[in-house]
Order: sequence, then C-alpha cells, then structure tokens
Amino acid sequence: MDASSRAEGDSARDRPQHDRSALASREEILRLLAGVVDPELRSDIVSLGMVRDVRLSPDGDVELVMALTTAGCPLRAQIKRDVEARIGGLPGVRSVSITWAEMTPEEKARAMATARKNAAAEAPDTEVPPEARVLAVASGKGGVGKTSVTVNLAAALALRGLRVGVLDADIWGFSVPRMLGVEGRLRGTNSGEKRRILPARKKVGNGVLEIVSMGLLVDDESSALMWRGLILSRAVRHFLEDVAWGELDYLLIDMPPGTGDVQMGLARMLPRTEMIVVTTPAISAQKVAIRAVNMARKSYLRVVGAVENMSSFTCAHGETYRLFGSGGGQLLATEAGVPLLGSIPLEPAVADGSDRGEPVVLASGEAADAFRRLAAVIAEEAAPALSMAGCSARIIAAAEAALDAHGHSAG
Repeated sequence: MDASSRAEGDSARDRPQHDRSALASREEILRLLAGVVDPELRSDIVSLGMVRDVRLSPDGDVELVMALTTAGCPLRAQIKRDVEARIGGLPGVRSVSITWAEMTPEEKARAMATARKNAAAEAPDTEVPPEARVLAVASGKGGVGKTSVTVNLAAALALRGLRVGVLDADIWGFSVPRMLGVEGRLRGTNSGEKRRILPARKKVGNGVLEIVSMGLLVDDESSALMWRGLILSRAVRHFLEDVAWGELDYLLIDMPPGTGDVQMGLARMLPRTEMIVVTTPAISAQKVAIRAVNMARKSYLRVVGAVENMSSFTCAHGETYRLFGSGGGQLLATEAGVPLLGSIPLEPAVADGSDRGEPVVLASGEAADAFRRLAAVIAEEAAPALSMAGCSARIIAAAEAALDAHGHSAG
C-alpha cells in the first residue's frame, strides 16, 4: 500500500468507534458496500466489480482494494467518503483504508455491460433522481423539533444555491407547508403517458425548495387522517413514485417520530436513504433516539449523524440556561459512533418563524447561525451533494465508440 493510500484511510481512525466485542463480518461489509452507487454509472460498486478485495483484521481494521475506471477519476473522493461513512459505522470497525487500482479494458467493458443490464432490468421505482442525496430526518419520539430542523436545514441548503426537495412523510402530523409558508393544493401534469404530481415550489436565495406534503392535498390543516400503517406507507410510496421531482441536489424527508411502518417501508423503497437523528439534550430523549439509529442500521441505512435541538436558552440579560438538561446529543453521537453534526439553541424566533411560514434560518440570530453551520457541515463534510463531474461514463462511452467504429470499418 503506498503512502497516499494509507493517508486516505487515516481519517477513519479519528471517528468515534463502537465496542469491538462484536466484529463485523466480510458479508456485512459487502452488503453495505452494495449501497454505494457510482454517481455516473448509477449502479452499486459491488455489482460493477469495483470491489476487488475485502480484508478484515481481528482488531477491526478493514482494508479494501477498489478498482476505478480510471486512476484520475474526480469521483474517487466521493466514492471514498461514501465507503468510509458506511463501513466506519459497523460494530467493531476501528479503521478503513483503501488501496486504489485501475480497471483493465475487460473489466471496464464488464462494468458498462452490468450498468446497462441493471438500468434495463431495474428501471427506477421512484421519481427521485439518482443524483439526489436522500436524507431522512428522524427522531425516536415526538416533541424534539424534528420538523423545524428539517425545514430550516432545507432552507439553509437552498440558500447555498442548491435544489432541495422536502417530502413530508409525517402523514398524520403534517406541518411542513405551514412552516415553509406554502399554501394551496398540489397540481398534476396533464401530458405524457403517466400523470405526475407537481411539487409546490418556493424560491430561497439562489436555490429552490420543491415541497410535497399531505397538508397540500387535504382540505385544510385541521383535517384528521384516520389511516393505519399500511396506508401510511402507501402514501409515502406515492410521493416517491408519482411526484415529478425533477433535478434535485438533496431530498430531505421529514419522518414521523418513532420506528414504525413508514420508516421500514422507506428503507425498502429507497435503500440509498441516509438518516439524520434529532434529539434534545435530555438523557431520556437520547435513550429513545438510539432506537431510530438501531432501526436504520438493521435496515442497512447509513446514519449520517446526530443533531441536538433546544440545546440551551440565552435570556435577554445574557444568562444561558439548559432547560432540557445537557449531554444528550453527544451521548447519542458517541453511542451510535457518528458525529454530532450540530447543536441548535432554544429560541422563541424558531417557533415564531415556523408559525409565520418564515424559517428562522432566513433571518439572523444564534439559531439561524446554528442552522447555517449545520447545513455547511452536511454539504461540505458529512453528506455532500453527489458530484456529476464525471469520468467513467465519458471514458467508457469513448472506448465503446472507438470499438464500434473499428467494428464497422472491419466489416
């Protein structure tokens, strides 16, 4: 292994680690790697033949040999981040290191054939674009401010010039439209073979929010939905399959609290989903939030990190009070082996902005600053938008064009 490859694996050693009493297996590692998708070929790196070797030491050191279509592929950094993020969260994993190699012409041809076969045999089940990063914002229970985190994070990402979808999967407790200041009913397309639902659109800075919620389908916000689990999952499925989302950098999904049918259904319908877990500083809330983490991992979803909401309150005289206790967010992050992505202070302006349909992140203050920092951590470190700078598809297409031209001339 050369020095640069070793250096690329060193960062994984700095993350919080699980108890190594129960080591991960090679099969678990491969199953998680099957959730890493090449952003251009749009197939997982295992089926494409990019994973040449997996070695796991008794001490929890994972060594991978990865073959790229070209050694200088600019998507290498993105694939590396995704691989490390998924494998680093397994129980017993101490470090992840990657040795990079380049595919042979034969391997490139097989990879392209596999990608084409997968595209034909596994037509997209959803209208969510493959280049969109899907982040489910979850909590162990209600009352922790999960939806306010979702809408403010979405608005903060849009302020960075990104296109952000917001799917309100809290079918019973829909409140996203009010908190984002969106009214009216969703419309549908009238052309094409299949009609699609058009999201409500809201411009935020140089970015755009595309919003879908049951609150934009019922007569009014006070309507009660007497639905049970299976129907709830079916509603979310329609939002994934029948909404014309268009181009997105991110899709944020505001999950219902707990670990019920919607959560399990989403893991089946959109397995590339990644999860952000929201808790309050109270230890009791942290103990409940870890259930959402465990549910995600049992469904082979990556947990991006934890967010501590309502961390502290600062009064007009400058005194700071921890009204809901302290330490819950960091305890959740430590127990889950994930980073604490941010802590959001308790400010009346957050609730006031939500009531007026003007997310606090669009204003100023400590909470607004905290949400903008959270968006920066997400977009720049924890879950950056997938780059479509591209290398593999162009190179393989050029190679195939050359082969086709040679075949025609030979014939």
